[in-house]
Amino acid sequence: MPRRIVAGFVSLVVGLYALCGAGIVLLRWINPWTTAVQMERHVQALRAHHVYKKSYEFVLLASISPNLQHAVVAAEDGRFRQHHGFDWIEMQKVLEDDVKRQRLGRGGSTITQQLVKNLFLTTERSFVRKGVESSLVPLVEAFLTKNRILELYLNVIEWGPGIYGAEAASEHYYHMHASQMTREQAARLAAIIPAPLKRKPERMNEYSAVILERMEQTGW
Repeated sequence: MPRRIVAGFVSLVVGLYALCGAGIVLLRWINPWTTAVQMERHVQALRAHHVYKKSYEFVLLASISPNLQHAVVAAEDGRFRQHHGFDWIEMQKVLEDDVKRQRLGRGGSTITQQLVKNLFLTTERSFVRKGVESSLVPLVEAFLTKNRILELYLNVIEWGPGIYGAEAASEHYYHMHASQMTREQAARLAAIIPAPLKRKPERMNEYSAVILERMEQTGW
């Protein structure tokens, strides 16, 4: 009996992994209509007996202002175009920072890692989730281009309660299309990504200034 249980568990894991792999390949041509994180938020709302409202509109990367594209990269993953899914330099900095402070701090996840989490996993922090995430990242980098990864990321990430993607965020906070974002507005939107359920663009003066400085240093 224990062997059957183990075999069944292994078969389930392999099956789910294969399903995720197939989904990643299909993402080369198909835009996701929902994500694991969006479904997680829906379930949380149902459990809390809250009304769940979702604003999500997928747009092409060309329809997202270069200001917003560069602001997000500057804020979340400055070496996005150079690494292959894992930024070992940033991870070392995070580890050294955690050791100095003697506690776990920022995650140091790349855009690719965050995309995998949003599409297939949940916001729950655990070693299991991180392990699954890490195993799927190479597949994303192998089958999708950097532009497609960035396009998917900008369209599916959470930007506030029920607000997913650059278009929905731009319309919600600034009443304009994502293609119209100014550098200042883009930096403020990028600044709330680490904690979208708590932060507001208008309150991100200090961090948005840091992002603008990073953009300037890279030629934007």
